[in-house]
Amino acid sequence: MPQDTAEIPPLQIDIVSDVMCPWCIIGFRQLEQALGATGIGAFIRWHPFELNPNMPPEGQNLREHIAEKYGATPEQSAQNRAQLLAIGADLGIDFTYSDSSRIVNTFAAHQLLDWAQEHNLQHPLKMALFNAHFTAGRDVSDTDVLVEVAHSVGLDADQARDVLGSGSHATQTRARQQFWTERGISGVPAMVFEGKYLLTGAQGAENYAQMLHKLVQERAEAAPA
Repeated sequence: MPQDTAEIPPLQIDIVSDVMCPWCIIGFRQLEQALGATGIGAFIRWHPFELNPNMPPEGQNLREHIAEKYGATPEQSAQNRAQLLAIGADLGIDFTYSDSSRIVNTFAAHQLLDWAQEHNLQHPLKMALFNAHFTAGRDVSDTDVLVEVAHSVGLDADQARDVLGSGSHATQTRARQQFWTERGISGVPAMVFEGKYLLTGAQGAENYAQMLHKLVQERAEAAPA
């Protein structure tokens, strides 16, 4: 008889990602669908990755950046955006792109996420930052924006500003980035299930569901008779 998923302790899922990465929020929403469909619980922990670690403070126009980094033509860029919009719509993600959309440096956002983990508010902050960037078109490298977003999920605004101003979590955030890059993570999203299995890219709800069932089965087989 299959084990009741309500009796299974939550699985640990570590997600290495960047706030600038549309496939990261797509991948998470697909994982969320899989969790809902299977009834399996999970503890999600987010880890820092910078797609553009050398991005200057002022950022760069998105279209210019895509053309420069990937060699994409305007037509290819438009096709990619249309694909993202369609996939996002199916997952409840409102991607909003315009000629003025920008890529920005995310190291400050990652520091804030590191601090938020100490207050058990990392996940809602991550979701709020994705929304601020992709839907509201806000500059998530700007201190005032970051503080406002942090406050919106229940974090203390003054403390958030102090974290960003003092750099109190900068060294730890760099160390966490290095931890994952030294383990071969070079693209995101990268999801590590129970510290054992790595899935990179947005794999789709069905594939995530298969992984969840695999882990539950392994737990059942390892449990004492």
